[in-house]
Amino acid sequence: MVGDRLGWSIDDDRARLVATARRLGYGVGRNALLRFARRQAVFQHNHFNALQPRWLESSHRLGLSYFHGRPGTPGYPEFDRAYDTLQRNATRIDRVQVTHEEMRELVVAAGVPAARVFKIPIGVDLERFRFGTERDGSAFVIGSFLKDGVGMDDGFEPKLLKGPDTFVAVVSRLRDVIPGLTVLLTGPARGYVRRELARIGVPHDHVLLSSRDELARAYRGVDVCLVTSRQEGGPKAVLESMASGVPLVSTRVGQASELVVDGENGLLADVDDVDALIAAVERVHADAALRARLRTAGRATAEAHAEERLDPLWAQLLEGFARRAD
Repeated sequence: MVGDRLGWSIDDDRARLVATARRLGYGVGRNALLRFARRQAVFQHNHFNALQPRWLESSHRLGLSYFHGRPGTPGYPEFDRAYDTLQRNATRIDRVQVTHEEMRELVVAAGVPAARVFKIPIGVDLERFRFGTERDGSAFVIGSFLKDGVGMDDGFEPKLLKGPDTFVAVVSRLRDVIPGLTVLLTGPARGYVRRELARIGVPHDHVLLSSRDELARAYRGVDVCLVTSRQEGGPKAVLESMASGVPLVSTRVGQASELVVDGENGLLADVDDVDALIAAVERVHADAALRARLRTAGRATAEAHAEERLDPLWAQLLEGFARRAD
């Protein structure tokens, strides 16, 4: 299993798949040895890296995750290049993980045999993301847990695919209707949102976390988790917030579009629908019965998608792709 060594989401995906593979009885070798080895089973969660000559021209069996990257997306020519490469090498790819139906259809349309494409959601660690009590305080805290700036540094250039401009537009109008509104941001590259929140006068905290355990604790400090992305594979915040007992408001993206039942375990809005996102957050703020329902049903959804419960799906993908340890 190969990560991207940026210390962020893809590396976390790798670590979790390593644990899954070992639970299923597969040996996992050291990545540093791949340059010397031949005919290994290599799985990468970053399909942009996987679809490079180094891997395509190697002797290894190649698996990858295709989380997002709709070709034709304005401003993202790398999506077109990756999809074109996938089409030209469709039979070279041995396994593909997707998290939702849109990507499954896209990958199959590229020519990858349907039997090699597996829909497996991004699961959640229930031991880490534990169900908490509803936050008590005079402020109403909106949590945002996505990296929405370009690169891994300040992030003043917005990564528009994550919808940071929509997030700011929603918060800007909510400030006038929800007393004591504040925002909690985590992760790197949040400079654009921080700058815009400061410009419009919305109080906010930005916390750089050193571990997933710290991230889990951060969820306990918010009243709602707001996702405003335009495309996603997950995001992970969907199941993390549900597991933690934090009401979720999200656009219909990624696995959120399939895991969230609007009004039951979360609230959904169409991409870029600022009015609907505002109305959803207002409902969470005003309706205690709704919050209780979202918390309870959300936790049940998270429990159904705990990492260990996804092992049978990963077992199907790994069967015939890798060899179990002796």
